[in-house]
Amino acid sequence: MGAFSVSVEIKILGPWEVAADGAVLNLAGTRRVGVLARLALNVGQVVTTERIVADVWGDSSTSTAGKQLHIVVSKLREALADEVIATVPGGYRLDLPPESVDAHRFSLLVRQARATRDGTTAIGLYERALALWRGAALEGRSQAWAQIEAARLEEERLVSLEDFIDLRMAAGDHHAVVGELTAHIEAHPLRERPRAQLMLALYRAARPAEALAVYQETRRVMVDELGIEPGVTLRRLQRAVLAGDPILDLATGHDVASAPCEVPAKLPADTPAFTARSAEFGWLDKALAVTPPGLPAVAAINGPGGIGKSALAIRAAHAASGRFPDGVLYVDLRGASPGLQPMTPIDALGQLLRALGLDGTAIPSEVEEAAARYRSLAATRRLLIVLDNALDARQVRPLLPAGPTCAVIVTSRQALVSLDGAEHLQLTELDRHDATTLLARIAGPARVQREPGAADQIVRLCGGLPLAIRVAAARLAARPDWTLAYLAERLTDASGRLDTLQHADLEVRAAIAVSHHHLREEPSGHDAAHLFTLLGLLEIPTYTPEVAAALADWSEQHAAAALDHLLDARLLEPAGLDRYRMHDLVRLYAHELAVQDLPEADRATAVRQVLHHYLATTRTAGVLIDPRVGVLLEGLPIDRPGRRLQSPEEANAWIAAEKDNLLSAARQAAGNPADPLTAISLGLGIFRPFYNGGWWSELEGVIDRAIAIAADHGDPANLARTHGVLGILYVRRERPEAAIRQFELALGYWDAVRQTARKTPVYVNLGNAYQRMKCFDKALTAYEEGQALAIEYGQQDLHAIFLMNRGQVYSELGRWSEAIPPTQEALGLMSAEIRPYATGQIVSCLGDAYLGAGRLSEAASSYREAITLLRRSGHVVGESSAIWQLGQTHRKLGNDDEAWECWRESVSMLVRAGLMTAQEAEALLSQDPTGKPAPL
Repeated sequence: MGAFSVSVEIKILGPWEVAADGAVLNLAGTRRVGVLARLALNVGQVVTTERIVADVWGDSSTSTAGKQLHIVVSKLREALADEVIATVPGGYRLDLPPESVDAHRFSLLVRQARATRDGTTAIGLYERALALWRGAALEGRSQAWAQIEAARLEEERLVSLEDFIDLRMAAGDHHAVVGELTAHIEAHPLRERPRAQLMLALYRAARPAEALAVYQETRRVMVDELGIEPGVTLRRLQRAVLAGDPILDLATGHDVASAPCEVPAKLPADTPAFTARSAEFGWLDKALAVTPPGLPAVAAINGPGGIGKSALAIRAAHAASGRFPDGVLYVDLRGASPGLQPMTPIDALGQLLRALGLDGTAIPSEVEEAAARYRSLAATRRLLIVLDNALDARQVRPLLPAGPTCAVIVTSRQALVSLDGAEHLQLTELDRHDATTLLARIAGPARVQREPGAADQIVRLCGGLPLAIRVAAARLAARPDWTLAYLAERLTDASGRLDTLQHADLEVRAAIAVSHHHLREEPSGHDAAHLFTLLGLLEIPTYTPEVAAALADWSEQHAAAALDHLLDARLLEPAGLDRYRMHDLVRLYAHELAVQDLPEADRATAVRQVLHHYLATTRTAGVLIDPRVGVLLEGLPIDRPGRRLQSPEEANAWIAAEKDNLLSAARQAAGNPADPLTAISLGLGIFRPFYNGGWWSELEGVIDRAIAIAADHGDPANLARTHGVLGILYVRRERPEAAIRQFELALGYWDAVRQTARKTPVYVNLGNAYQRMKCFDKALTAYEEGQALAIEYGQQDLHAIFLMNRGQVYSELGRWSEAIPPTQEALGLMSAEIRPYATGQIVSCLGDAYLGAGRLSEAASSYREAITLLRRSGHVVGESSAIWQLGQTHRKLGNDDEAWECWRESVSMLVRAGLMTAQEAEALLSQDPTGKPAPL
């Protein structure tokens, strides 16, 4: 920035005033003032054209706003000087020294006051800073951005005033500050810190009775206005005044009024950042307690990445959970998650509804319906909902409950000012004192006391961001042989990274880089450092040793040791037994490192190894559950052996544990156009286990994407496969007409590749769709066509399925005597050992025919056998249906107690699977059941 031909001074801490060379300018026009004020708040920094237009023009912005802005800037240059406002790529910059704007001069003086160790000097700096205030900040500016900035500046002024009073009291000026504090409290009655300061000042002025009266008045105000008791500091101060505790005397050097409040909730050992957020925590606690009339309390926390928004929200949720007996819900909306797409509102609603007890078809597929169901379920409950890492207000708005018994915490990089009724908190960096306290609590107070200069250097290089300080301090705690000076020297040597420490999104990267370089330089840390880089390639939420082994092409034991090393380095976090997760900001650095350090071919190979580990293991699990999965995946390449699974039970347990990873892996594969077969194979591979588990809504999106990939690559065989399984989903989700279209497409594609034998199972499902529509003639026709193919190609298991389905049609028509023979014949063709899933279906259908025909003992026997077989295959809906029907059989046998026991067990299974809520189950069982539950 060069010398200026004119001296410009801008004052926004009170009535608007601009002076050039000492002469006050009369700037006409609201928009001229608004643009200059917007630039002045970011003096020396680029403000984008879009930001200026949105803030200054607001709701009245038009397609000509950009041209109008250009005219406004030209007029400002005429009034000031051409060089004062620079046009830069994407926007404008006010090229003035920061001290030319009184708000920045105020902040500079306050920083200098806090940095000096001389009390007299600090008092003088605070006096100069506070004297700059001539009224309310940005007075007369009514736009939303101006109100937000004015509130921020006012909070800075209040905190600085209270810091100034602390210094004066420490200097023995307690008599003089009493009047100032009294006026300050009258203007801001809900601030606890000045009330504590007034109590201490009165006590030191030999007026203890008045000090205690201040406490009683404070308690009255807090209880009447907020419904809460005074905080820990005030209560502790009252006890000290009552006891005449010498700690309150000026001679002791203690400052009880400004002592940090104790956090009432216990923190995990690895999350010390909360120790410096007592004021923000208090605000959040109050915001959750104050409910607008008829609305939920909504507290929105905003700030840059790595500032601790999520940590504060989660800590406050734990502390407040006792006020919400119906639970605390949490969703990571992934608004700023590296490598991941922001979560759509429908996906987020799905998570919330599952947390409230729904799943499968119980979750609507449209946003409006899902939001309405969510609001209905939350309306009568006392819930705390944490919506973490939001992209914008549009993403959040459908996720807000409607009733006053709930509360919401939202975190986002944006200030979500358009959320109706929300209270807003902007989270900022820690000051030097709090940052050094955080460093000492993790690294050890004695070590910081021995090297105060090095500690100050580390805090300065970390830029006051909690995550950066936590990473640096954790390394010190993990290596007691290191000195603080050694770590500070290493940070200083990373000259390129020091520049990034001055920018919010880059500060965490620098701190993580230190930890990563430590690993690379330690002989035992080379493998862990390499694995860390590789993990940045994956978009799955958690990692296991077997996944890490596939990624790095190591043994599981080797991978487990490296994961534990990364856990010790605090680059990973525990996520359960032998399972790890990576913070999304750490993931960003790891991903960038992988792109920087690994050739593209190596990156593609590593990811493919993980995807094929999942593909191979999923195929193994699917075949154990239903051997026809092998036919579905026939001819698709699988590069790795995958995990060994020995039984359907083990397969189902693995699927349940890896469900989220499998979905993420399938989505990551779908995003790689260079490897379409892997994406298609994963989608088909997870179909059967996900279908059996009732995870239909998640599965549908994966199959849709697989169809699109197959279409893009002109792959008719895989179009046949994917359209076929999508049709099965549509049948389950009560969309039989859409299912029929999918099956017709599948039949056409199999004809196109001349694989007539592959059409047989499609006819099974086509008949099922017609059966759902009560088109029994068409269903029987489809079964007959398919059965002819099954006989022609020797497909005995499918022949059995067609016979079973014919029996089902006869049962639905009430032709019980005709239903029994084909179902019995089907059972003779099917092997329970090879296909427990299909055999269980046939036996259950035979039970239905026996029940309808009045052969009750045979029906009961069939249902018991079906339950055993379907349980082995993990078919939740099928097992629950057989149990329910066994209950119906007991009712007809006159065994009412056994009948109710079966019905309760069946419904409990559906509730555990998320296919019904507990309330829906209770309503169903509150009356004599006349039909099956809706999910069956």
